[in-house]
Amino acid sequence: MCRTDLHVVDGDLPSLKLPIVPGHEIVGIVEALGEGVTTLALGMRVGIPWLGHTCGHCPYCASGRENLCDEPAFTGYTRDGGFATHVVADAHFAFALEGFDDPVAAAPLLCAGLIGWRSLKLAGEGRRIGLYGFGAAAHILAQVCRWQGRDVYAFTRPGDRDAQNLALSLGACWAGSSQEPAPQRLDAAIVFAPVGSLVPAALRAVAKGGRVVCGGIHMSDIPQFPYRILWEERQLLSVANLTRQDATEFLSIAPKAGVKATTMAYPLERANDALADLRAGRIQGAAVLQP
Repeated sequence: MCRTDLHVVDGDLPSLKLPIVPGHEIVGIVEALGEGVTTLALGMRVGIPWLGHTCGHCPYCASGRENLCDEPAFTGYTRDGGFATHVVADAHFAFALEGFDDPVAAAPLLCAGLIGWRSLKLAGEGRRIGLYGFGAAAHILAQVCRWQGRDVYAFTRPGDRDAQNLALSLGACWAGSSQEPAPQRLDAAIVFAPVGSLVPAALRAVAKGGRVVCGGIHMSDIPQFPYRILWEERQLLSVANLTRQDATEFLSIAPKAGVKATTMAYPLERANDALADLRAGRIQGAAVLQP
């Protein structure tokens, strides 16, 4: 379960197809193959992410930027997703999960992990990385950063000691409230929380030439801020969707980095309870629905 599922259910996203089955961090077993499918096999465990189809011919697809496709399909948003017992997927956007034997632990990798990985690539090679909003994506990305030898600074909801303790247990060198200043200048910051007011805070936290990456599909309005906190070649970027190359890279790196998702499992019939817990900030790590 991803915060984007919450945005779908709450009607925060435009052009929502209704009725819709949410869910885009899907792990399942192939039970049937469409005509001409040769890349998958019956009985194979696969993962299905947010990006469910691309046109393959628009300028973005033709230039290796399929995440910006002009005619995409998104799992759990424009096509039915994984809050179900079965799902139909485009075989070109289903990834073999050989070696990922625990489907509950693997599920968060299909969006929280992939979007976190793409966000980190855009953040650059800096050593000191700030993560604003320490939920599903950040708790996975923190492990990758530590494996890479980076220093992680975790910014959480004020008073959320559980999230701060989780961050420290995963190797963060500092964890505190998003209302606190960073203990030192950051090379880059990634904002996962859908809170626009964190963007100026992150810009103030990064050093000259630093980057702030917005990692979500939806965010409250960013308040007006003075140009001086953007000046000195700081950059503000957003991440949109993912590419299949991102998935190939991250699914290869996750086992090497020893990534272990912290999960809270719910039976499928308690999907609304899980959404309510996510909305209220009661999830540590990632919620996973089990049919």
